[in-house]
Amino acid sequence: MSEFEQVVKEGTQNIGKRLRRLLLWALLLVFVGFMGYIFVYCNFTVSKGTTSGTLTNITYKGILFKTHEGNLNTGTINLNPNIAPDSKTQAMNGWNFSVPSAAVAEKLDVLQGQRVKLFYRKKVSAMPWQGKTNYLVYDVEKL
Repeated sequence: MSEFEQVVKEGTQNIGKRLRRLLLWALLLVFVGFMGYIFVYCNFTVSKGTTSGTLTNITYKGILFKTHEGNLNTGTINLNPNIAPDSKTQAMNGWNFSVPSAAVAEKLDVLQGQRVKLFYRKKVSAMPWQGKTNYLVYDVEKL
């Protein structure tokens, strides 16, 4: 093998090593960026507040991630203000929420059918293991 061929072979090996190193750094950067997106943006709390009404149901459901889901009747709305309210012109104003904590879900299960005040955090996008909705209830108080 001539000296020229040997230099070309060594140069090709060096370029291959550098390209592999660059590819590994790019993959690491993409992975860190994706994890940052999940843990910062998706778990960012948009708002924090309370809402009250009658707790209509609380369920434990899911296929891959089992979560506690509930519905709160915050009151009724009159569908046609020109007619006196009755069962045909009123609709339930329901509010769906998720409960990441099993202890809070147990409190809600006991209070089902009663008037409650729920303390919640609204997320930009809740993770699948947190719940189906972006409203995550962290505490409950009986009214």
